[in-house]
Amino acid sequence: MPEQPEMPVTFPPSFLWGAATSAYQIEGAVREDGRTPSIWDTFSHTPGKTAEGETGDIANDHYHRYRDDVAMMADLGLGGYRFSVSWSRVQPTGRGPAVQRGLDFYRRLVDELLSRGIKPAITLYHWDLPQELEDAGGWPERDTALRFAEYAQIVGEALGDRVEQWITLNEPWCSAFLGYASGVHAPGRTDPEASLRAAHHLNLAHGLGTKALRAAMPARNNIAVSLNSSVVRPLTQDPADLAAVQRIDDLANGIFHGPMLHGAYPQTLLAATASVTDWSYVRDGDLALIRQPLDALGLNYYTPTLVAAAPADAPAPRADGHGSSSFSPWPGADDVAFHQTPGERTEMGWTIDPSGLHELIMRYTREVPGLPLYITENGAAYDDKPDPEGRVHDPERIAYLHGHLRAVRRAITDGADVRGYYLWSLMDNFEWAYGYGKRFGAVYVDYATQARTPKSSALWYREAARTGELPPLSPVE
Repeated sequence: MPEQPEMPVTFPPSFLWGAATSAYQIEGAVREDGRTPSIWDTFSHTPGKTAEGETGDIANDHYHRYRDDVAMMADLGLGGYRFSVSWSRVQPTGRGPAVQRGLDFYRRLVDELLSRGIKPAITLYHWDLPQELEDAGGWPERDTALRFAEYAQIVGEALGDRVEQWITLNEPWCSAFLGYASGVHAPGRTDPEASLRAAHHLNLAHGLGTKALRAAMPARNNIAVSLNSSVVRPLTQDPADLAAVQRIDDLANGIFHGPMLHGAYPQTLLAATASVTDWSYVRDGDLALIRQPLDALGLNYYTPTLVAAAPADAPAPRADGHGSSSFSPWPGADDVAFHQTPGERTEMGWTIDPSGLHELIMRYTREVPGLPLYITENGAAYDDKPDPEGRVHDPERIAYLHGHLRAVRRAITDGADVRGYYLWSLMDNFEWAYGYGKRFGAVYVDYATQARTPKSSALWYREAARTGELPPLSPVE
């Protein structure tokens, strides 16, 4: 029999097709209009902390080129653009009144987006804590959460009349554990107890920030948080490996969604980390403050995690995909081994597995029924290069997006309320400790000239956004 053509993969008409970036990764202009250093300015200028010593000082110069970048977004058919606000551009010391010049940049950016019919989605915190707050103790200190609530109020009052989609924190797991436990992210500290304190105060910041936004903005606005929840799988079905899954699931997922969505930390988490911390910084009333009603949940997904019990007579391997450090980002889990999942990989070394995205969506569909979901980050880094004609073909990224968007559509068919998808990233940018060597963008950036060139994947994604249907895998010209 002849092979039957594959059925088209079609999305609901209201599905939002977007792309995402973050402030420190693209804006540049780090010393303009009153902005002061964030922890990422300090970290990237510290020798040995980033690849080739690269920094976000200029990045994509989006601060000066935002109008052209928004025009490019419109040309690519984006319905939504998720970006973050630089805290130290708005409130340079992390406390006190706003700098209006900093807020004015975001006012101009939002107005430009709205004029092009693109829905802005603001992330208040994407890892760039004002350095002065870190000098005062950073996220391990409770006061930082109080300062975040003041900052949320400032931005909500300034932009809440025009922006309906809000996200408090992006990937608080990375802020807490890569920043304060393994040290591969800013501020580069390696204190397991401090990382757990940071996690709690990030949770508190989310709750207090949500309350501040509700008080400052029209009731129609939607508030969410973006979690990089892990899909944790066992190497075998041995009970010891299953116990390792529980340990890592608590540290990757339960430590945030437990209090945010259910008002409690998992008891298994508290028991497993008792040798690291006594959790005495969790005060009466904190859990109620953290569990604020949400309008949506953002999920960031790249690759699954494979764990097992570590052998008693050897160091536990840690192929967890979170950078190289002799310090673990998993406090209290030194007896858990992380294994490389099998399969094709991206330039980050991350295994490509769209089934994990479907699994993640369905987990939260069961866990918080009725709460709308957005995929707020998903994408892949490849070694993209222009051809002699200046075009950038990236069929691997097209295949990656096709597979993961199929997984999203399958989840919708299975009953999940997924409202939209933000591709990571709109364009190549400063990839944190990896510098400029990892290209996640659908748009190629020549950093020497700042020229932007849509890759084949951007044209493919434009067609998906235009039609609501996944195009064939071949590049769309």
